[in-house]
Amino acid sequence: MKNSNSSATPKSRTTTTKTGNKNSQSKTTSASRSQTVKPKSNAAEGLRELFIDQLKDIFWAEKALSKALPKMAKNATAENLKTTIEDHLEVTLEQITRLEQVFESIGKKATAKKCDAMEGLIKEGESILEETEPGAVRDAGIIAAAQKIEHYEIASYGTLCTFAKILGEDEAAKLLEITLNEEKEADVMLTQDANNTINFDAADDIDENEE
Repeated sequence: MKNSNSSATPKSRTTTTKTGNKNSQSKTTSASRSQTVKPKSNAAEGLRELFIDQLKDIFWAEKALSKALPKMAKNATAENLKTTIEDHLEVTLEQITRLEQVFESIGKKATAKKCDAMEGLIKEGESILEETEPGAVRDAGIIAAAQKIEHYEIASYGTLCTFAKILGEDEAAKLLEITLNEEKEADVMLTQDANNTINFDAADDIDENEE
């Protein structure tokens, strides 16, 4: 009888474990289904459609940025930072024209679609202006905001270049690559502005305030 009782206990535990695993799997499956996003009626079905959709997105982003950059420049104190931003504004306006050429090269009308990412980045930049005193600290904040924008644009144009090449849109790929390189150059210029003087001046401001 002892042997019979002894063997019954493990079986009971095994059954409980299996039931627990089933419940866990059921919960995982349910959670996975709830996270599945239902596509819109006009959702892209192919890479070309996605490519065009992303072009519209960055077209809106560049136009919005062209309106935000003058405010950044006006609120910057360091002359080198002002120059960097003003120079990039001119480049941005050229990029908008270049995007129109990209649309033309693929036989599509240049159309903008609201870019939630750029809208958020610009709003964050405005918040930084409100939360910093004019001078080196604000300049450091402007650089931080501007570089977040540049990194987003670098990622966007890098992806667009890849899509264009895969789709055989060679002219569009060349035009997009020019802009990609300009965004990378702008990011380098902002890093130089930060590392040469601005970040160190901002740190000195903190030290002076603590004294």
